[in-house]
Amino acid sequence: MFSLPGLKVVSLTDAAAARIREIMAQSANDDAGTPALGLRVGVKKGGCAGMEYTFEVAREARKGDEVVTEKGATVVVDGKAVLFLLGTELDFRTDRFSSTFVFNNPNQVSACGCGESVEIKPRAESAVAAQ
Repeated sequence: MFSLPGLKVVSLTDAAAARIREIMAQSANDDAGTPALGLRVGVKKGGCAGMEYTFEVAREARKGDEVVTEKGATVVVDGKAVLFLLGTELDFRTDRFSSTFVFNNPNQVSACGCGESVEIKPRAESAVAAQ
């Protein structure tokens, strides 16, 4: 686990925490049989900008994952995504036509025009060690 003073892998807005709690309550009623631990977030290669954020219900923490519990909600950050998401604030926004999680990620360099993919530079381990 990443534990540097004053440095969070992911923080949650009130709206994101509320939505994650809703998702976890809904997943308790599905047929998976195993209770949900939290919302797993990560990144994968894809889209025109190179990377996409990923979400799924996490039923367990895997080796290397970072588990963040804040405001009554739990996020499991995929171990392969930690340096890409370090310092990210996760928000949830609803407008007239959509509802979506929004990543306020200081490591994001750019995004494609359609908003489906992003370019993210991982935080250098030397920069992390300096904090």
